[in-house]
Amino acid sequence: MTGTSLRLVAHGHTAALRRARFGGADDGLDEGGLRAALAQAQAGADRRGPLGVNATCLSSPAVAARQTAAAFGLLPTIETALADCDYGDWSGRSLEEIAESQPQALHDWLSAPESAPHGGESVTAVRDRVGNWLDEQQEAGGRVIAVTHPLVIRVAVVHALGLPLATYQQVDVEPLAVVRLTSRGARWQLRLGAPRAG
Repeated sequence: MTGTSLRLVAHGHTAALRRARFGGADDGLDEGGLRAALAQAQAGADRRGPLGVNATCLSSPAVAARQTAAAFGLLPTIETALADCDYGDWSGRSLEEIAESQPQALHDWLSAPESAPHGGESVTAVRDRVGNWLDEQQEAGGRVIAVTHPLVIRVAVVHALGLPLATYQQVDVEPLAVVRLTSRGARWQLRLGAPRAG
């Protein structure tokens, strides 16, 4: 079986992300997010490419993900499995607003991954979608760069490592973080370390 090298890249900062808003109207990168993405891309170019060469690039349909890929000089193919969670009625609203207006619903959502009080996707549904996609990547092999959302990366790591879904809350993914997963067919491995030159 062909090995798989997968780099999951979190998109840069958006206004909604800075304001802790659920989903929203698909903002693009804000000025600071674009600057940071370009700076990280330049630093990577100086080290001969932290994201690797000869890799297929995929992206969430979101504007911020596509702009992040472009800042890295990548031309992605849109992959709907990498889309952010559908937050339903909560889209565009802040965590504080929901905590004030629907405290029980927020508690349910945070404590039960199968819950979707907002009428959109549950975290379980996101994990199932992303997990199926990960399994397909493992079977296909090759080198893939996937630009997506922090929540998608969190559930991807949990699925790849076979952890209980509730542990996704213990995985923090910062904007522009790069998470590397590799596989030779039996299981995924999480690889941490500095990018290698050459």
